[in-house]
Amino acid sequence: MAESYALDVAARIRGSRYVRIAGVDYWGTFLSPEIADEIERFVATLEQAPEPNTVLATVLFTDLVGSSELAGRLGDREWAELLLRHNTTIRQQLSRFRGAEVDTAGDGFFATFDGPARAIRCACAVRETLHELGLEVRVGVHTGECEIVSDKPTGIAVNTGARVAAAANAGEVLVTGTVKDLVAGSELGFEDRGEHELKGVGAWRLYSVVDA
Repeated sequence: MAESYALDVAARIRGSRYVRIAGVDYWGTFLSPEIADEIERFVATLEQAPEPNTVLATVLFTDLVGSSELAGRLGDREWAELLLRHNTTIRQQLSRFRGAEVDTAGDGFFATFDGPARAIRCACAVRETLHELGLEVRVGVHTGECEIVSDKPTGIAVNTGARVAAAANAGEVLVTGTVKDLVAGSELGFEDRGEHELKGVGAWRLYSVVDA
């Protein structure tokens, strides 16, 4: 009766295994040294959750200011040509500063860098070169631990970078306090923009780049 009950329970539990342990009665079987050996063997067969693939990266987000109004004023053909020049300009600067393009969404770019100082200098170069085309961008930069999913960085650090960009003014490169601290001694200049509550990622002290 007990054995059939045990077999029924084992059948209902995913990954379980029924093993008979020698013994003359309940307590003798319960205290058997074979139990510890069986437990060790069972645990050794369990799948271990893989460690997440994470990297420390600096993320950069750009957003073209007033793109909808500009597209409406120019018309489809001229807007498409201007957007192409916008994209080419940003990609040239990413290549120059060894940034890796991750994604584009309409008129915005998402890129990563292996160092925050290069990301800031790239952001400022993007701002200046696009200004020559009559375009204004807002840029956000943040450094944090990113989880790699399908070869793309994801997670809170990425979300934070996007929120920082959204908080920037037209023509502004905005960074988190983390980035500012990491580039100490790099001769980059910043202006304190105060603490901001960024949607979904909490409160962050933000700084505007004033000298790159």
